[in-house]
Amino acid sequence: MMPAAEGVADITDPSDLVRRAVEDGTVPGAVLITGRGTAGEAHTSSYGVTASGPSGRPVTAGTVFDLASLTKVVATLPAVLRLADRGDLDLDDPVSRHLPRFDGSGKEQVTIRQLLSHTSGLPPHREYWQLPGDRADRLTAVLREPLEHPPGKVVQYSDVGFILLGEIVGRVADAPLDSAVRDLVLDPLGLGTVRYLPPAEWRAHTAATEAASDGEPKWGVVHDENAESLGGVAGHAGLFGTAPDLAHYLRACWLSEESVLSRRMRTEALNLQTRGLNGARGLGWTLPGDHWDHMSPHWPSSGAGHTGFTGTSLALDPVSGIWVVLLTNAVHYGRGARAKALRRAVHAAVARTESALPHGS
Repeated sequence: MMPAAEGVADITDPSDLVRRAVEDGTVPGAVLITGRGTAGEAHTSSYGVTASGPSGRPVTAGTVFDLASLTKVVATLPAVLRLADRGDLDLDDPVSRHLPRFDGSGKEQVTIRQLLSHTSGLPPHREYWQLPGDRADRLTAVLREPLEHPPGKVVQYSDVGFILLGEIVGRVADAPLDSAVRDLVLDPLGLGTVRYLPPAEWRAHTAATEAASDGEPKWGVVHDENAESLGGVAGHAGLFGTAPDLAHYLRACWLSEESVLSRRMRTEALNLQTRGLNGARGLGWTLPGDHWDHMSPHWPSSGAGHTGFTGTSLALDPVSGIWVVLLTNAVHYGRGARAKALRRAVHAAVARTESALPHGS
């Protein structure tokens, strides 16, 4: 297997970059959709297979991918913002107002905004899935997690924080998280192929992720062990979906004035929340210049994006209107497989080509 995107630096067409990455063995399969604004043509290309070996099928635009941490910005973030728009919570509420067991050692100071901007001081990750007991026991461990930094002082990407946000959504909406996300986000936006816990009939159209210890890859079961141990539904991971619906999500939720989110909430989420700190974060979104920025130096400075461990990513720019959906199942080749160089090359190419087009193209 070649290193990610090796030999593609001279390629300027985004779809050719993805095709070459599949041919070189960087990723098994991929779907790329790019465009600008809420209307006009979307450019779609798909390559590769859903899995290596005889069980793999050709990847199409309708292939379902494990979205991994895209769950944070496709499910949890908009659900929180909708609840804020409705006045059911405030972004500056202490987390303990909604989760009273999240207390002690300064945790009463942590706010919802800090969870969203990864400035809560919580650790990045804990292997809760290895704990004995059931879902309730693991959530108790999350609530008891001590802070590693004072709230609001350090940017530290945290799955733990988004697990808590998922619990807040469920608590405030008075519904299980998957139902709350469906009611607040997915159904209002018409995202019929985005959901937690995909049904068995989706498996034939799902990209496989990493092989388990028995040698069989996961098909339609969330790759993230913590999310799986929480029943497949969590604030940090667990969502599955197709590229066309994610393209619609970017357009309808973040670029349209007819969004289910108010302009105030959209602006707040895409604005820098971490000025003077060691990272560039909006609410949920990664901003250009952050440690996890995958959008390349060519992406507009007003843009935002997010990635998922399985090999997925989104990016948009509310000023120029350009956007990218890139879904791969790179993790099928193992946890060492990464799509980082491919992502950066694709976003650089899109930024150069789409931003050069006249508005309305």
